[in-house]
Amino acid sequence: MNFRRGQPREEPEINLIPMIDVLLVILIFLMVTTRFNLERGLHITLPRSQAASSHTVNNRWIEVQIQSSGQIWIGSRKQDNPSRPTLQQELRAAAAGQEDPVVLIRADQQATHGQVMAVLEAAQALGYRRITFSTQPVTDTSPP
Repeated sequence: MNFRRGQPREEPEINLIPMIDVLLVILIFLMVTTRFNLERGLHITLPRSQAASSHTVNNRWIEVQIQSSGQIWIGSRKQDNPSRPTLQQELRAAAAGQEDPVVLIRADQQATHGQVMAVLEAAQALGYRRITFSTQPVTDTSPP
């Protein structure tokens, strides 16, 4: 029996607004809880400096990390025998044909001066003149 003779029958519809709301809440939750980390997992304690950071991250830089244990990483490659010819070869490979790349050195504060100088000499021998060091900003205002 149809008691609604004069009225047209309503078609069922799916309301998408609550589903979109739930997806947006999930998206916001994932954006807030996701941690983006530039460091690749190497534990390096950078020295502190009051100087402002002058380098910008771009695709024309070579990242060199020197750990306190003496390990040297150029990009994502570990250098087992960090002699000057080996460092030159790896820096040249990391430059990938760029004329004047920026060499960013992230040396642990406990790294030896000789390791840093070996990287600097290898970069100088290749003609790379744009070399910068990465430090941590000083957070307190008291003098060092």
